Amino acid sequence: MRIIYLLTFLYLISFTASSQHAFKKEEVLEDLHYLRKSLRDAHYNLYTYITEKAFNRNFEEIKSSISKDSLSMLEITSLFQAVISEANNGHSEIPFPSAVYADYAYSGGTLFPLEIAFEDGKALIRKNWSNNDSLEIGSEIISINKLTINEVLQKIYPLVSAERRYFKLAKIELFSFPRLYWQAFGEQENFEIEIKKDNKNQKFQIKSIPLIEDFEMKRNEIFSEKREFRFFNQSAYIRPGNFSGDEQKFRSFIDSSFVEIIRRNPPNLIIDLRNNLGGDDSFSDYLVSYIADQPFKWNSEFTLRTSSILKAHVRENYDITNPFWQSVLMHENGSIYAFEFDKYNPQPIDKRYSGKVYVLVNRQSHSQSAVTAAQIQDYKFATIVGEETGDFPSLYASQYNFKLPQTGIEVKIAKGYIVRVNGSKKAEGVIPDIYIKDHLLDEEDEILDGLLKHINIKD
Repeated sequence: MRIIYLLTFLYLISFTASSQHAFKKEEVLEDLHYLRKSLRDAHYNLYTYITEKAFNRNFEEIKSSISKDSLSMLEITSLFQAVISEANNGHSEIPFPSAVYADYAYSGGTLFPLEIAFEDGKALIRKNWSNNDSLEIGSEIISINKLTINEVLQKIYPLVSAERRYFKLAKIELFSFPRLYWQAFGEQENFEIEIKKDNKNQKFQIKSIPLIEDFEMKRNEIFSEKREFRFFNQSAYIRPGNFSGDEQKFRSFIDSSFVEIIRRNPPNLIIDLRNNLGGDDSFSDYLVSYIADQPFKWNSEFTLRTSSILKAHVRENYDITNPFWQSVLMHENGSIYAFEFDKYNPQPIDKRYSGKVYVLVNRQSHSQSAVTAAQIQDYKFATIVGEETGDFPSLYASQYNFKLPQTGIEVKIAKGYIVRVNGSKKAEGVIPDIYIKDHLLDEEDEILDGLLKHINIKD
């Protein structure tokens, strides 16, 4: 039964090679060099957010830090994450070491007992599973084991790929601070934490908690696969879930929801793209077709860079008679080319919704969900409500994966560059039309409740 409580998280990050196997230094160095070469050869533009000189300097520092004759999978994963994360691209990453984490869990592992959210430059307690009730929700954490929270984060940042600090912090929330703290600092039985409460600093001693019983079995993941359809008085509400999985089931859910929406014809429709991991445009475009009043596209420009690694991935995983994948194989390795997507037609007038539409976003609206929110905003199909997304809507993405030859560690990499519908390439998330702060991980729904209040006042 214990595995049930890990499946939701582990499905997100895919297993690496055996966590028990130790690798020789020579094997690690071989994969380290292969990683750098593959990033140079296959990434769309490795040096967008960092100079080649700075990237190579970081690489050499990591290489020179390898002094042991053999390394564990956890050590290797952390080293390789520190290489790829230096590119500052959220879609080029090495996943969390899930197999190692699972082994640690089943061997009776323990974790830091506080879940943290990052708001307004502060690390705030959002869940307290410790035995100390004095640690109130919303209290600011100043330090852990005599390291300031910023010093702690400096150890965690290299494990997380993202374009900017705002997105790194969102990803730390997504993967969970206690999990990443364990990866960065190892198992610790006791913690001295300093918190700020009522403008006064206080120190507390707390103990670690059993990973499975008191962490995994008690918490909920931030991301939500759940599809939901309901009404709030005069407003229809639909949460489509991630834009991935069984596409026919997704379409059936959208179809049946809009049949009921059209039948009842409420004045407002709320589409919830918060805590959404994104996915594929074929899902999101189908949803958008129900609120669009003209043919539309999900980007203004889409370009790819092909490589031998990408071509091998395509031949192994996709239908090469598809024009999109054919284009990858047709172009010379290293070339960048544009691929034009056809416009998507809206649903017939009698099937689509024509009332007022609001789309909810937050810092956990990832990848295609951020792109979709920008698409809807740029076509003026709806009003965007919430907080700025962590992901950029113009971004290096279209992610695929390959494995390193010696360790089998999975590498995810961006092969494409997507420009939002309005053509802006500004390094920013989707900026909502109506801003409402989301106090993530608490028991309140500030964004939805705030919008419903706004609608009621307006009506």
